[in-house]
Amino acid sequence: MSDSPGDDRLEELREQKRKELEQRQGQGQGDQEAQEAAQQQAEAQKEAMLKQHLTDGARQRLNAVQMSKPEFASQVEQQIIALARSGRIQDRIDEDQMKSLLKELQPDSKSFDIRRR
Repeated sequence: MSDSPGDDRLEELREQKRKELEQRQGQGQGDQEAQEAAQQQAEAQKEAMLKQHLTDGARQRLNAVQMSKPEFASQVEQQIIALARSGRIQDRIDEDQMKSLLKELQPDSKSFDIRRR
């Protein structure tokens, strides 16, 4: 088989495509690393704000909720951070205030009435 100019051109195009794909993959990894770094920084800021505005007892209660209901605990954390950023938290939240906040934010439990005939 002889190498024709068309074969050389085809090989050049394949090589160019391969390089483009490698560059895109490299950029994707860089974007992912930047996103992970930003997420870690946001998590650190959240933890610092919670430490600043919660007493040890309140943090322990929130951690207990985190173990049993992670989605609800995350919602409570977001609410506390929103209150802190808006300036509505004057002092640190203690354990009793955390209990009342948890009760206030907890969705109404649905009760079922079972009647037997």
